[in-house]
Amino acid sequence: MSRLKVCDKALETLEEMRHKNAFCDAVLKVEDCEFPVHKVILCLSSDYFRAMFERWATPEDRDFTIGGISPKIMSLVLDWIYTKTIRLSNTTVEEVLLTAEMMLLKKLVKICFHCMEKHMHPKNCIDFWKLSNAITSTTTRDLARRFILSRFEEVMDTEQFQQLTAYELTGFLEDDELNVKSETVVFQAILRWTYHDLENRREEFSTLLSKIRFSQLSPEFVEDNVLNNVLVKDDLKCMSTVVGELEATYKVIKNRRLMDILSLRRLPGAILLAIGGWGSGKPTHGIEAYDCKINHWVSVKVPDRQGRPKAYQGTVFLNGSIYCLGGFDQIKQFNSMWRLDLGTKSWHEMPPMYYRRCYVSVTVLNGCIYAMGGYNGQVRLNTAEVYDPQTNQWSLIAPMNEHRSDANCATLNGKIYICGGYNGTDALRTAECYCPQTNQWTNIAPMSTIRSGVAVIAYRNHIYAVGGFDGNNRLRSVEAYNPSTDSWHQVAPMINPRSNFGIEVLNDHIFAVGGFNGVTPCYKVESYDPLVNTWSAAADLIQFRSALSCCVISGLPNMADYTFARNKPDEDST
Repeated sequence: MSRLKVCDKALETLEEMRHKNAFCDAVLKVEDCEFPVHKVILCLSSDYFRAMFERWATPEDRDFTIGGISPKIMSLVLDWIYTKTIRLSNTTVEEVLLTAEMMLLKKLVKICFHCMEKHMHPKNCIDFWKLSNAITSTTTRDLARRFILSRFEEVMDTEQFQQLTAYELTGFLEDDELNVKSETVVFQAILRWTYHDLENRREEFSTLLSKIRFSQLSPEFVEDNVLNNVLVKDDLKCMSTVVGELEATYKVIKNRRLMDILSLRRLPGAILLAIGGWGSGKPTHGIEAYDCKINHWVSVKVPDRQGRPKAYQGTVFLNGSIYCLGGFDQIKQFNSMWRLDLGTKSWHEMPPMYYRRCYVSVTVLNGCIYAMGGYNGQVRLNTAEVYDPQTNQWSLIAPMNEHRSDANCATLNGKIYICGGYNGTDALRTAECYCPQTNQWTNIAPMSTIRSGVAVIAYRNHIYAVGGFDGNNRLRSVEAYNPSTDSWHQVAPMINPRSNFGIEVLNDHIFAVGGFNGVTPCYKVESYDPLVNTWSAAADLIQFRSALSCCVISGLPNMADYTFARNKPDEDST
């Protein structure tokens, strides 16, 4: 019998003996409940209990009263000490954490923090942030802070937001990474917090107002909503603060200090990356990042991964990393997968796919990476496979109904939709859907237009098929699929015809990036606004490229590395 099995058996036996009060030599009293325990087991788990039994009592002492915790939490903690397993919930994790910290159960503390990180949402993130500050968990504290900043508009609607101190709120408002659609949200948040306890918070109002980026507010909003607000009008200090901020902003704009103007803008909450592709007659490693706050692309410097640059690869963002799959380097097709850690900007070689694939379709579903179809250098593929980061392994799944390369896919409501492509003879208008629960592909209604080199994206409960090549021309047309009716309908066409381009959703807009226009790779970028059903031009790529991939990244501790550099303005310059 292995040592591990012996240990498991011993734990099971000791737990059984505890519940039968067999050979127990101490009783923990919590409120009106008693918990028989074995001193040696508790001493092995924590110096807290060792001190309790050795230093704070005589060998004859048997009863020990523990205050400040409930019997329910004590029961959970003892279960963990004896079995090394515990069932935590949103209602118990904080109390268990505080108890584990008090009892010096370091491993249980880590388990609690991991649970908190996994179940963080707008209603509990502030509590988790404060708790991690109190217990000095840097990792959870930073994660909770980034969560608050990235989901600020949801967090400001919670009761926990109203309980922030002025100092704590100031820290969030002055952070460049505060993610808001506009500075009007910041003003509304300040008002909401102040009016929650107007008598005691009115004195803090002017300080909070100074954290607004007034350069990002329209003159009309400032006049109608800020200067006319009763808290501003009736307080000379507040009025002075607003006027001073407006004068400083005017000074910067008047002197046309571009870098100073940009420095007043907050960092975006999410960033669009354009990765690899085909440009200047060859594949490229290049990565560009789109800063939506200033409508500008920047070149991202990361070490080159091993091997030649690749085009026609698949790219996804998962757990803080970019995964690049397959591709073509002008010589051969690849089954390799590389992971770019965006925090450290380092490449890591990962397990290869079963099949070589360029023109591959990739997506993420339920934390796993799916790769479908493509071209292996000889035939177009209908095979599909899935990578599970938990096991670090690829597994084959059911093949598609059609062989297709140059297709594209997206996930919606727990299913994968793949559309268009090329089967080796014809460009396709067909589409199909994969259900992971049944491991089956099902044909859905075909698109109205043949599309190879199409871009596909899930957006507002529809699957959008954008652009592509119909066998004769590059396309501007766009159509959307409604899974509820199994039907397609036309959407406003793009400004520019293109195939083999990148596509992503950023700030509730669909972005089409680069691609091939029928003559050359292009650098044109445009975005679709559903409210007006119109495409508008966005900033051009730095480098023209087709056969690229796009990803939207968020939640990184070093988001500033992927944005236009913001330098603090020199207040003394004129």
